[in-house]
Amino acid sequence: MRQTDSITMTTHSANARDVVIVDGCRTPFLRSGTAFADLTAYDLARMAIRGVLKRTSADAASIGYVVMGCVIQDVETSNVAREAALAAGIPHAVPAHTVTQACISGNQAITTAADAIRLGRIDSAIAGGTETLSDIPIRFKKKVRKELFEARKYKSPTDYLNAVRRIRPSDLLPEVPSIAEYSTGETMGESADRLAAAWGVSRADQDAYALRAHQLAAQAHKDGLLAEEIVPAVVPPTFDPITRDNGVRADTSLEKLAALKPAFVKPYGTVTAGNASYLTDGGSAVLLMSREQANRDGFKPKAVIRDYLYVAQDPGSELLLGPAYAIPRLLDAAGLSMADVDVVELHEAFAGQVLAVQAALESVDFARDNLGREKAIGRIPDDKLNTLGGSLSLGHPFGATGGRLVTTAANRLIRDDGRYAVVAACAAGGLGHAMLLERIGD
Repeated sequence: MRQTDSITMTTHSANARDVVIVDGCRTPFLRSGTAFADLTAYDLARMAIRGVLKRTSADAASIGYVVMGCVIQDVETSNVAREAALAAGIPHAVPAHTVTQACISGNQAITTAADAIRLGRIDSAIAGGTETLSDIPIRFKKKVRKELFEARKYKSPTDYLNAVRRIRPSDLLPEVPSIAEYSTGETMGESADRLAAAWGVSRADQDAYALRAHQLAAQAHKDGLLAEEIVPAVVPPTFDPITRDNGVRADTSLEKLAALKPAFVKPYGTVTAGNASYLTDGGSAVLLMSREQANRDGFKPKAVIRDYLYVAQDPGSELLLGPAYAIPRLLDAAGLSMADVDVVELHEAFAGQVLAVQAALESVDFARDNLGREKAIGRIPDDKLNTLGGSLSLGHPFGATGGRLVTTAANRLIRDDGRYAVVAACAAGGLGHAMLLERIGD
């Protein structure tokens, strides 16, 4: 293992309990600024938690804990898991907390809850995530914030007048949150462009993958396969049920994608608005239990969480390559190969990122130099990878994507009569994650 890498995996003691996925659900994932524009992350989390309770007919009083992921948090609901849980009908005596780990926040929420169940601290939990990019917090500049803080000490009109004199009109311009990595100053899109170039991923390859993502998602909606995981959302003032994701481009084509200009590295970059995930609003929730509790309560769970790990690389050179590190290590720890895996749900931040991960997975040099393996783990076969579409087409509400990945993977295992599923994702900060699920048979 290189010194720039780190790895965190679960540990299994002799008395650790199986953690099962009873079921999961999500709201429709909608492009930011559309039908969810007037809602908050709290609203979307509440819908998802209530949805999984209704879908499973689980007793809210039996839930032992709630954990939700969220990246861009509203200060009024900073612990959005707690507020949403209460609004969804979870009793006030049930603890809840919110986690943030960039694009794998929902994954972290699920594994945090799973560990508590595995260790016997609780018997059940709801975990997932929520995000709205329609209403991001915009601050005043530091000078104004400092002046407003000091205003608590003002005693006379003169104090206020002097404060006004110290503030220039330009100081009142809003401070929009940066989309760049704090440690490197580089945007994720720029990193994706550089990663694609480093691994020889062409613009045509990226556009072809993006087209595949939209075509698969459109077909999945047409066939009713995504309805299995979506709970309808009703939004004022019309309260008409929203039942579908609205970012899927069923009518896109290679010609339309090829006509788009580079979005980040201009004029020669290869990442465009068409082959990158878009700003999305949505919520997700998964009901987890110990296998014993699920059996006692009469549930028929879908899958067991067998293992998981988190990795970290250099955010400058390998910001989005986390799954290429995480997947081989996960499979090695389980004594499995890629041929043993039936379902893979891989987060699609960018088409170039997915294809670079694929190239790394089949690279002997990468396996030897970066993983200490003699052989490459091998490319993920297309017929196992994101067969219902992915983040490029369905959308990517940062905190909620992990819940979608896990729910979809569990459902696909049953539908495809598979045994093992791998869920994997990259995240800002050079972070990565992989999780192994095993289907529970009859």
